[in-house]
Amino acid sequence: LDLGALMAQALQMGDELHNRNRAATSLLVRELACGLVEAAPSHAAEVLRFVGGNDHFFLNAAMAACKVSADAARDVPGSSLVVAMARNGTDFGVQVSGLGERWFTGPAAVPDGLYLGSYGPQDANPDIGDSTITETAGLGGFAMAAAPAIVRFVGGEVAAATEATLAMYEITLAEHPVYRIPGLGFRGTPVGVDVTLVARTGLLPVVNTGIAGRVAGT
Repeated sequence: LDLGALMAQALQMGDELHNRNRAATSLLVRELACGLVEAAPSHAAEVLRFVGGNDHFFLNAAMAACKVSADAARDVPGSSLVVAMARNGTDFGVQVSGLGERWFTGPAAVPDGLYLGSYGPQDANPDIGDSTITETAGLGGFAMAAAPAIVRFVGGEVAAATEATLAMYEITLAEHPVYRIPGLGFRGTPVGVDVTLVARTGLLPVVNTGIAGRVAGT
């Protein structure tokens, strides 16, 4: 599967490839459907029903593609490019291209987002997960301008989605040559967080994330 091509197309269909994967999952189903039917006709419907029932299904493939992309930029002498971002519910860590396998960590923050029902920030755990590899590769929060509907899932206003993407150009080294945003005149997504630019501007990477409950099981 040409994941890069699928992801580029999904961006132009309203996904940002972290918390909105509806278009990408649909494109994946289209790619796989005929082969599934041919290979396992008695199970194809079950498989397609499972994939079609989870709009986040493509995130698994997107994270793998982003990890491979980011790893290609590792171990460049003197480089201040961020090649990994992750959080474990306690710490937020980054790895930098020119500094090998060392993790630089700080406290993980409680996400500022949309809470359902009676839940609020007091019920939230500090951020957790490794899906920030999508932002590391110029997607997710960095591509919010391509996915205005994401605000209904993460909170905020449509204008804030565009503002988030525009802010990320201030702390990145390049614009992605393949991942492009229609609403910004097909400008490439901001990609390649530079730790020196983060330090100079005080801007932190924008992350689209789900909010884990402070109490297990919620």
